[in-house]
Order: sequence, then structure tokens, then C-alpha cells
Amino acid sequence: MRPRQPRRHSAAAIVASLLALAAGQALVALPAAAAPHAPATATTVASAQDQVARSLARSLSDSTWRTRVQQAALAADEVPITALADRSGSGLTSELVRADRQIAAAKGLDTDIGSLLRLRLGDDGMRDALADGQAPWVAPAASDDNATTVVAYDSRGRAHALDARHAPDRPVYVVDIDSSKALAAGLGVLNRQLHHHGLASDASASASASKTHADAAGKQGARAAADGFWTTRIAAVELSDDEEPWVKGDAEIYTLVTGFGQDGKVRVDPVDMPYLDNDGTVYRPGQILVNWGNYKYNLADAVMMEEDGSTNYRDLAKAIATVLLTVTDQGTYIPLVNAILDAIPNDWWTDDPDYVDSWYTLARNDNGTRHGARGNGWMTVEPYFVEEF
Repeated sequence: MRPRQPRRHSAAAIVASLLALAAGQALVALPAAAAPHAPATATTVASAQDQVARSLARSLSDSTWRTRVQQAALAADEVPITALADRSGSGLTSELVRADRQIAAAKGLDTDIGSLLRLRLGDDGMRDALADGQAPWVAPAASDDNATTVVAYDSRGRAHALDARHAPDRPVYVVDIDSSKALAAGLGVLNRQLHHHGLASDASASASASKTHADAAGKQGARAAADGFWTTRIAAVELSDDEEPWVKGDAEIYTLVTGFGQDGKVRVDPVDMPYLDNDGTVYRPGQILVNWGNYKYNLADAVMMEEDGSTNYRDLAKAIATVLLTVTDQGTYIPLVNAILDAIPNDWWTDDPDYVDSWYTLARNDNGTRHGARGNGWMTVEPYFVEEF
């Protein structure tokens, strides 16, 4: 569930855009130096998933193992295939464990994250055919929104090309990763790395504003009262339909909220949005997006992204820091959306990480619907006062 890829920005275009948005505010020129070159994370993850799909397809020639996988796939939306193989003694365990480690390393995740590989049916309409005993094929999750075909393997290891836009009648298992687990762990890595690179962030921003910042907020007078602090809360949010390939699973959305911290330095607060699974659906999360006690000004920006299985969070933090650390407080607010987008190397935009939409200059007193700059989504936001106990 992901919007189409954005056009990359030149340094000149960024400055021009910032000038227009700032409406006379003082600005600093962004550096022309490129951010660190993106690693071959997408290739590593895709290769690991493809090899697992091929091996798993061949293993289904064993009728006992095939039945166990079938029962597991019909009983749950996602199957932790490594654990299932280990319990069943299928002989795939060592290969799956190796693939799990390759994927975690490629994504810059801590080694103790455990298994990420998951198996699921490509479409709910395949359940009846699978229950009736029709032999399933196995496909790796697609990594290209614009793909016209999907490769699936049969029990002899033969490859078959399927239409990416229309799910086949036969059942197809999809080898994917647990994006919710990967994103939760990845945002932890991103927070720590942003701290390391000098961009203060608050790991608790995804759920609620930390009480630690209440004292700082209270000192800002209008920003917060002595017994709490002001935030911006998401009352409703919706993303647009984009007609993705059927082989892709639910989206895993997060937002990078950025502005100038109380110390005058740029800060980035990653906010997990695990409920945003499907496009064309209105969600009403009541989630805190911005804790204004973290920021010097009553303005902040938001860049919404999607985890697509092959984001390296350590490199993402480094790429963002390379550009944002050059931006200094000029005594008035400077929009930072374009700086974040320009920080991400060109070759990451093929599928990873995916830019969903952005909201320029969210204000503390905003109360109503704000449409994203790309037209891929909207949010209804409202001021919300968090009281201390």
C-alpha cells in the first residue's frame, strides 16, 4: 500500500521551495554534498526472500510438511515460518535462520531481534482453493510497485510469471518479513542513531509525549502550563488508493516529525503509525503526533514514510543527519521537509524507504483537516493538552 515514487529534488529547487514556503523567513542554503551512498539493502533482502521462496516451494513436495504449512496459513494471517520449520523438523531451519540474519543485518537491526521471515497467502480469495487441497506455489514479496509480473515457484523449483495486478485463482504463499516487528525495532535504532549524530529525538513520541519534557515546556509560557504541555493529536487520517501489486502486504507507516528543539538545533522525532494498514480507509487513532514541549517554535514539519522490508535504519539516520546538521537556527522557523527528502540518496527511491506524503509548517493551534503536499493523504489534527498526574 504505497504511493508512487516522488521526483527527486535538486538543491536549487529545494531552496526555491523553502523560500516560497517561508514567505520571507530567513533561510540557510542547503549543502550540495550528497548524503552517504545507500547500501544494497533492497537487493540483499529481495535475494534472501527469493531463495527462501524457492527452497520452501521445493520442500512442499513432502505431503506431511505441506499439510502443516497449509493448516498454519489457514489459521493465521501470517505464519512465522522459521519457528514452524524448527518445530516440524522440515530441514529448512538452518537456511531460514541464515536468511533471517542476513535480512536483519542488511536493515541495520540489532542481532537479538529474532526471526523476521513470515509466510502469508497472497490474497484472501485463495483460501478456498488452498483448503480444497490445490497445490500452492510460493512467491517472494514484490519490491517494485510498478511491477507487471510476479515470480512464483512450484514444488519442482520451476518459476512461473503471474500477473501482478490480478491475483491468480491458485493459492500462492508469499514470503515476506514481519514489517511491524522490523519497523518497531528500526525506529529504536533510528532514535539511537539520531542521538548519536546529534539530532535529538524522543523514542516515546510514537505513543505519548514524555513527562520529561514537561518542565522545559512549562518554561515556554504559551507552550505549556505548569501542570502539563500542549500537543497536536491526529483525530483522523486517510491515505490514497494506489493499486499496488496483490503480492504486497499491509503498509507499515511512520512519520518523521522535525523542527528546532529547545536548544535551537534541528531535531527529528520518529512516530510509529501501526494502525495505517490500508489505503482508502479512514482511521481515527487519537494519536499524538507532535509534543510542542520538544520544540522552540510553534511550527514543525512532518514527513510520512513507509517501511517496505529493505530500509537500513542506521544508514537512514546517517543520511538525514548529514544534511540536517548543516541547518542552523536563524531566529525564525525554517521548513525542513525538502531537506529530509534530499537527504535520502537517489537509489533508495526505487522502493526503499518510500515517501508517502508531507505536511509543511504544522502549527500548534492547527485544528482541522490538512491535506498532504503530494495529495496522497490527509490528516485532521487538533490541539490537545496533556495533563500531568
